[in-house]
Amino acid sequence: MEFKNLSILIKLLLIQYLSVLCVSQSFDFFYFVQQWPGSYCDTAKSCCYPTTGKPAADFGVHGLWPNYNDGSYPSNCDPDSPFDQSQISDLKSSMQESWPTLACPSGDGTTFWSHEWEKHGTCSESNLDQHAYFKTALSLKKQVDLLQILQNAGIHPDGGSYSLESIKDAIKEAAGYTPWIECNNDQSGNSQLYQIYLCVNTSGSDLIECPVFPRGKCDSQIEFPTF
Repeated sequence: MEFKNLSILIKLLLIQYLSVLCVSQSFDFFYFVQQWPGSYCDTAKSCCYPTTGKPAADFGVHGLWPNYNDGSYPSNCDPDSPFDQSQISDLKSSMQESWPTLACPSGDGTTFWSHEWEKHGTCSESNLDQHAYFKTALSLKKQVDLLQILQNAGIHPDGGSYSLESIKDAIKEAAGYTPWIECNNDQSGNSQLYQIYLCVNTSGSDLIECPVFPRGKCDSQIEFPTF
């Protein structure tokens, strides 16, 4: 009987260990992704401004996404760790400013942030808890002021067309690392600057060179629409 109880205990401990291991799975780096609201909103799908009003004409955080060096990524790693806005109450005003939602119907950002935490953040919680995850993304945005970097290089959100290489070069010169540019199409089918990816180490503290870039390509000349 004692042997049977010991066997059950060992199995329970093993299950618990594997559960923790699964939740705290490792990853190789983060993509830190910022998006241009003008390019989100001028597509056929359009957008809805947050209930707090039209966001500033600035790049907004889309997410901080754990990735593997082979280009794959983990997702939805811990269903037992739902988004809890009480944990980020001190960050909420900063998030509404720097991480605004543009999805329809209009919201205050909670649905967007919940999605980002549960899909991506839970896969990094062995390194960053919920508060640290969002605070880290906000800190990275302050560290890399994309709009200022581009404007300093003469690249403005004026509806004009700019070379893809000039955009990449401006960011690399200012930030020290090569970005990846994602484009989308406006209602007329023109390729435009949509999202900018930079890579970050697993602690979220430092930019690094990207081990791998996402798939997709932009035209050699892309628009930078107004917002």
